[in-house]
Amino acid sequence: MRLIRLKAIAWKELIQIFRDPTSLTLAVSIPVLLLILFGYALTLDVDRIPTVVHDLDRTPRSRDLIDQFLRSKYFQLEAVADNYADLQNKIDRGQALMGLVIPANFSRDLEADRETAIQILVDGTDANTATIALGYAQAIVTLYSQEILAHKMNQLGIGSISPPVEPRIRIWFNPDLESKNFIIPGLIAVIMVILATILTSSTIAREWERGTMEQLISTPIRNSELILGKLIPYFGIGMFDLALTVVMGRFLFEVPLRGSGFLLFSLAGLFLLGAISQGVVVSIIAKNQLLSSQISIVLSYLPTFILSGFIYPIDNMPKLIQG
Repeated sequence: MRLIRLKAIAWKELIQIFRDPTSLTLAVSIPVLLLILFGYALTLDVDRIPTVVHDLDRTPRSRDLIDQFLRSKYFQLEAVADNYADLQNKIDRGQALMGLVIPANFSRDLEADRETAIQILVDGTDANTATIALGYAQAIVTLYSQEILAHKMNQLGIGSISPPVEPRIRIWFNPDLESKNFIIPGLIAVIMVILATILTSSTIAREWERGTMEQLISTPIRNSELILGKLIPYFGIGMFDLALTVVMGRFLFEVPLRGSGFLLFSLAGLFLLGAISQGVVVSIIAKNQLLSSQISIVLSYLPTFILSGFIYPIDNMPKLIQG
């Protein structure tokens, strides 16, 4: 392998990229657009749940319970229903995800030390969101019940009772449980695969369509020199896009960047090398720019978004797909 021939092929491919404004625009704009679009639109956080309240008791006790819901960041008062049918109608129309019904004897039962019940209606169309919303509601009601119980124990002079087992919870890697700390790094990997595969899918196919492949074959250039020479410019573009998306994730989305930056870019370089190699293989097989771009879109979008574990956990997939 001669270095001078390798540099010549790489320089030729770089000139082709700069002469093709479409490819150059895609190389710069796709990472930025995808990161901004999915970074703001795609979130797994469930908060500000639209809630409709039907309070039949209308006492300070019932209002205190409602305030417990509204003081949290998870629930947002959408409307106050005048009757039960109005509450059902708002959930049916999608104006609210959850309904809270407080019975008329709520405060009286609490004062009489009787067990009382409230009704929580949740729209289960989205099972995941409904489960999370129900968990938030149960936690708030449990905390409210504990406060009432502690107040009554103080009135009786019993004092507080410490639980025999106290959990001390420590969350690793994402202490604030913010989905952006998971989504943004995953998006960077997804963007690298999609961009590298699509851009390199037309490298060899373009030579066949323009009739320049025969000229390259007639030269002393070896196959390995031709492939590597065409990979080098796209590898450089991919590393530039990687640095760009990492900087955007750190400063635009405030995702913490901890650990070795050298290790990050080294492993990302190996990952990128596999992605651009996949695009070149598609380009060699297809020998047509339109066909190769279509194949590369299927090979990059489908696995990275659906089968990679980025959105859907791999453990929940059928064993055959898990491999």
